[in-house]
This record gives sequence, structure tokens and C-alpha cells, in this order.
Amino acid sequence: MGESGPRFEIPAVDGGYMLVQTAALCRIPSPSGFAHAALGHVSSELDRIGIPTRCTIKGALTGTLHGGDPALGGRTLSVHVDTLGAMVKEIKANGRLKLAQVGGYDWATIEGEHCTVHAAGGTREISGTVVSTKASIHVHGAKLRKLKRDEASIEVRLDEPVRNEDDVRNLGIEVGDFVSFDPRTTVTPSGFIKSRHLDDKACVAILLGVAQAFQRHGVELAAPSALFISHFEEVGHGSSAGLPEGTTELIAVDMAAVGKGQTSDEFATTVCVKDSSGPYDFALSRRLIELARANDIDCRIDIYPVYASDVSQALRAGWDERGGLVEPGVDASHSFERLHQKSLEETARLLLAYLLAPA
Repeated sequence: MGESGPRFEIPAVDGGYMLVQTAALCRIPSPSGFAHAALGHVSSELDRIGIPTRCTIKGALTGTLHGGDPALGGRTLSVHVDTLGAMVKEIKANGRLKLAQVGGYDWATIEGEHCTVHAAGGTREISGTVVSTKASIHVHGAKLRKLKRDEASIEVRLDEPVRNEDDVRNLGIEVGDFVSFDPRTTVTPSGFIKSRHLDDKACVAILLGVAQAFQRHGVELAAPSALFISHFEEVGHGSSAGLPEGTTELIAVDMAAVGKGQTSDEFATTVCVKDSSGPYDFALSRRLIELARANDIDCRIDIYPVYASDVSQALRAGWDERGGLVEPGVDASHSFERLHQKSLEETARLLLAYLLAPA
């Protein structure tokens, strides 16, 4: 097995609780820039668990786990509650809506999805469907199959009697309104959860599970530790500001990309040692890997060629800290995603081992 880190009595984690929280969070609309409801849910849940929180000026949420030797520096676990989504780019003459993407995804992955337009300053919800401009095979024939899915060919069909631009505006819809996609969240008897937005709602639930285990079992942390819940990660600046004071080690908890050429798995946790932003801190990554091996945690080591995290964003913003990346395995990332409860549990166990272990 190679290197081996210290072995701990890791507090039990509640996989069912994390699965329930993942589903609850997925059902709360929170595209980047419109995440207030999801942040409120997380704040309320941390308050119920007994973790003190505060909001940064930018609006991110931080939580404090008491204990540990201040001389060892601060450890922060970071997740993001914002998701992929869209905004109204244009109200068309025929009453359809042209979209601008929020976050990075292929237009084809949202075709046919039910959606909600958050109109009238976010106070009114109007349902619709994401369709192509040539959606009917009976009308367009072969042209439908050859149509490239992009900003010009994807639109929203509103579930309201609208025929023109004025009808749409009378509903309170304007350019700049947020559009969220129906997550279609489903939990299966076999322990899978399939949904949009498991990136990164599943990892927010993992942090809630870690916080719950910490409070229930009264574990002694090796160093002062904090939670950081960002809300602009999908657009590139979630952790660029507002990290908890004293942070010397930042662990981003995000999705592990499962697929051909990757070692990541839906039933395991992963330590990513490099992504498109470059290698993560060598010593910190090795410590995480050794902790997993010593504590019988199912952990993979992987590299992602098209990926970045809250650690990437913090380092680019000039934060002086060591960074690592820990993740549950998620299939079909930035599309219609799926993971298993076991990956939630293995990831939470690794994070707890990390918080217990001295540097």
C-alpha cells in the first residue's frame, strides 16, 4: 500500500442525513448570483447543529469548528452552493426567451428541461421549458437533427399565454432575470441520487455531515478549523475573497469527475493531485492519501484536464495557503449527474480524519 498515515477512531457519519440534505439542496434554485435561498438553508442547518456562522461582505457563508492548536495554523474546508443556470438575454418578438449561460455547460445538456424564470425582481416564479428553435420533427424534419445546439438555437417556451414581447413583459419578466433548471432529483432504493446540481450540493451536504459528526461526538481537532460556503465558484471567483482569517490550508470539496480515462468512482472519494490550474500542494495531497490508506477509506487518486476549484480561484486571487482537493465521485458532470451514498460517506470520513490529524 505504500505510505501510511496515522489511524484514528473516526466519528460515525450519517449517510442518510447527507443524502437527504443533498436532495433538499438540489431542489433549491441557486444559479451563481442567485444563491440566497440555498445559503439561507445551509445557515439554518448549521445553526441547528450548533455551528456559529457569519456572512462575508461578498455574501459567502463561514462556519467555525472550535478547538485545536492555533500554532498549527487554520484549516478551511470549502464548498460552493451555486450551480449552473441561465439569465434572460433577450425577449423575442414571438414571446420566447433567449438565454445567456451562467457557468459552463453544453447547450445540448439542457434541451428539453423544465425551468423556472425568477421574474419581478425574483419575487415571481414562471415555469417554462428549454426547447430548440426547431423542436418539432413533424414541422422541421431532418433540419431538427442537423441543428447545432447553441445560444442562437436554444430558447425558453413559457407556460403562459404569450404571443409577443409585451405579453412577456406584462408577466414581470425582463432581461437579466435568472433562470433555474428543474433538478429532477431522485433518490433510488439502491442508494443512488440522480439530479442536476450535485456539483456542488452533494459536497455542501458532506460538510453538514462532518459538522454534525463533530458536534455529536465532541472530537478534538488538531488545528483551528472552519467551513467556507462560496456562491460564485461556477463563474470563477467563489473563494477569491473572504476566506476565514488564519487559513493556511484550504481543502476544496467538490465533485470527482467519473468517466473514461479517470480513476474516480461513484462509490469512493478522490484526492485530485492536479487539474487544469496545475498541481495541488504535494505534501498536503500525500497526507490526505496516507490518511485514507491508514483508515481504510476507499480513496482514488486522479487528475482532471478540464477542471478548476475554489483552491484554484483562491490561489489566483493571491491567497497564501496550501491547497488540496477532495471529492465524491459524480457521473455525467455538468449534465444530469449521479452519485452513490457511499461516496458521500467515504468523503466525509476522509475529511474528519484530516481534521483530526496533526500536520
